[in-house]
Amino acid sequence: MSTLLVSSKGQIVLPAALRRRLGMGAGAQIEVFEESDGLKLRVVRSVATVDLSGMAGMVKAKSRGSPRRLEDFDPASLLARLRKGQP
Repeated sequence: MSTLLVSSKGQIVLPAALRRRLGMGAGAQIEVFEESDGLKLRVVRSVATVDLSGMAGMVKAKSRGSPRRLEDFDPASLLARLRKGQP
């Protein structure tokens, strides 16, 4: 059994070993139920942490056409270019 400390902001910290055992990562949600003898916590949704560094370079495809620019993904820039008649 672990004892939790409540901060001045009302926050509690769950021990790392408990979070790992329950598969809780950043963004995990916990429901709190008030019962006659105390509080009951229940994990609603666990967010698993994933290391993406091992996936680097898995997908390799030949480039087709011209390289994309950051402006290509900005709707306002796209509209401005279309109004000027630029592709």
